[in-house]
Amino acid sequence: MYKLLTAALLMAPVLVSAQTLSIPQGCEGVVTVQQRGCVMVNVWQCEADPAGDKWIALIGEGGVFSIQHVDREFQWIEAFKPTGTETLEQPAPDPSSMTELLENGLDTWEFVINKPEHSERSVGYDALTGLEVIIDGEPLLQTEFEGKTLLMDGTEIEDSAGRQYISAKHRLFFFGEGWDAAAPDDIIDLSPVEFIYPGEKGFFSDRPKFECGVIESRFAG
Repeated sequence: MYKLLTAALLMAPVLVSAQTLSIPQGCEGVVTVQQRGCVMVNVWQCEADPAGDKWIALIGEGGVFSIQHVDREFQWIEAFKPTGTETLEQPAPDPSSMTELLENGLDTWEFVINKPEHSERSVGYDALTGLEVIIDGEPLLQTEFEGKTLLMDGTEIEDSAGRQYISAKHRLFFFGEGWDAAAPDDIIDLSPVEFIYPGEKGFFSDRPKFECGVIESRFAG
């Protein structure tokens, strides 16, 4: 239940120096995923967190632009971004549920994210398409989603849809193809390309490697 990354996010200022990003003490690295569109993620988990919680660093060509803390249902508990810390308002009216999605093929969601400047309400669904794929040896399930983001007064600020991937093993979502509902032919593809595990070359890398420069030049001018 990732939302589509817009050009503004892809070109966001660096949150922390990518050169200094490392696995925190008391934590262990889980997987590094190199994706299309010059995006990659480093995933780790920590002993002090509830079982199933994970941390995800989203990294673009300029460095880390978001660090997200998710639970085993892939709820966004908190996120650290250049614009400030964002937190999930709990309990959510309709919490995101990886369990519901895997067991029934459909998960609806409604939740509020509190940001420094305002709060935003997100509503939508994720559904399994029935397609199972193998990417770099990793078994993944394809999903489709539709979602809207609104201000608390009902003003719509985003209406997006797309297809993404989930790993049942890791209970994680990964970006796929996404588009704005108003421009369905303008597709951004951030699909996974490589899955890298501890001990393998490139694990917990600090640099994305696929299609760097493509997204930025696409939106230039």
